[in-house]
Amino acid sequence: MTEITDTTEVPEPGGSSEGDRPRRGGKRGKKGPLGRLAVFYRQIVAELRKVVWPTRQQLSTYTSVVIVFVVIVIGFVSVIDYGFTEAIKYVFG
Repeated sequence: MTEITDTTEVPEPGGSSEGDRPRRGGKRGKKGPLGRLAVFYRQIVAELRKVVWPTRQQLSTYTSVVIVFVVIVIGFVSVIDYGFTEAIKYVFG
């Protein structure tokens, strides 16, 4: 059960805030720069194993969709640019 108090302090997660010293060290604090780099690399590899990689067919479909979308946006921007160019030529002659 949580105790209701009149303070605005937010308790630290995982422990009480009365009389505790701030935590120092831990796993990362005891290792040097190369040890921390190794931990970082292992974490990257662990995260990459969680990735759901697309199949070759999905990859080609997604690539085609992106290329078609980019071509459409290029055409749209080109038409707008041409319109603004002609409008500026008409106004400033």
